[in-house]
Amino acid sequence: MEIIIISLLLVIAAEATYLVAVNTKKSVGKKAGRPIFVDTSVLIDGRIIAVAESGFIGSDTLFIPRSVIGELQYLADNADAEKRARARHGLDIVSDLQKMPTVKVEIFQDGSKAEEGVDERLLKLAKQYKGAVCTIDYNLNKVAQVEHIEVLNVNDLAMSLRMAYLPGEKILLELTQKGQDGHQAVGHLTDGTMVVVERAHGLIGQTVEIEFIRSLQTAAGKMMFAKLVDKKQTAPRSFAKTTPAVVGKSPSQKKPFNKPAQPIKPVAAQPLAPVVVTEQPQAPVATTFHSDRNDQRLATKTQRVYKQPRQQQQNNQPKPVQQKKHKTSAQSEADLIAMLNNQ
Repeated sequence: MEIIIISLLLVIAAEATYLVAVNTKKSVGKKAGRPIFVDTSVLIDGRIIAVAESGFIGSDTLFIPRSVIGELQYLADNADAEKRARARHGLDIVSDLQKMPTVKVEIFQDGSKAEEGVDERLLKLAKQYKGAVCTIDYNLNKVAQVEHIEVLNVNDLAMSLRMAYLPGEKILLELTQKGQDGHQAVGHLTDGTMVVVERAHGLIGQTVEIEFIRSLQTAAGKMMFAKLVDKKQTAPRSFAKTTPAVVGKSPSQKKPFNKPAQPIKPVAAQPLAPVVVTEQPQAPVATTFHSDRNDQRLATKTQRVYKQPRQQQQNNQPKPVQQKKHKTSAQSEADLIAMLNNQ
């Protein structure tokens, strides 16, 4: 009788286990959409909240295995302060997901600890229930792709949503229409993003080079602002003085830029050759003057005799710095008469 009773109990336990497994599988299969098994890395990252709020998960159900929560609990009790903070943040993300009305979240009871490891447990569950794995773990992503398991990577989603061009980049763009302001022109990128170019209203219908200034993300779409690239703009000139290279000298012997120039030495003036004035014998000049006309003739004749040698001697000598005073005609005549009287 004891053997019979033990056998019946074993059969009942086996049937109960089988019924629980079948009911769990049916409950997962009855859920609308595909099951998505969430990894520990996604909960610690926290960006799954924004993805769920945007409605991209749709009718799919997020299944958080109990083994994943057990791993977060283990990390929260760790001695490392950084790991404790990240694990507690992951537990808070689980609570926030459960409170969201736009997404279905369930805790999958697979045991508090995975003996084979959390990554292996996730892959096993995804294969068993024909679901997907949501993770940002690089190694788990690669293994899932090898085993042909669908992976939802938050990093791939973020990379696909980032701007194709960043501020400061330059491209060639065709301007197709006028902007909202009179000085603006509008072009479009290959993905349909509208680009507003400042001060380009006169270049509509042409392909110009632009430089992106900033970007704007709105509910209506993505918009970027740019400016025209000035082709005449050249590289800034360097105002530093350059010293020509000296042949046969090392760089250390070259003159530095800030060394003052050496003063120029004055060149000694060479002595001028003496000028010999030869006077031709002239007829004796009368000392008695009869009229003013005779005075003029005498002065003119004296200039002819003495002007030429004196002029040559003055040309050979250096000119004085002081400016000459202009003499009147009366003073000139008086000087000539005085000179003749002295001779």
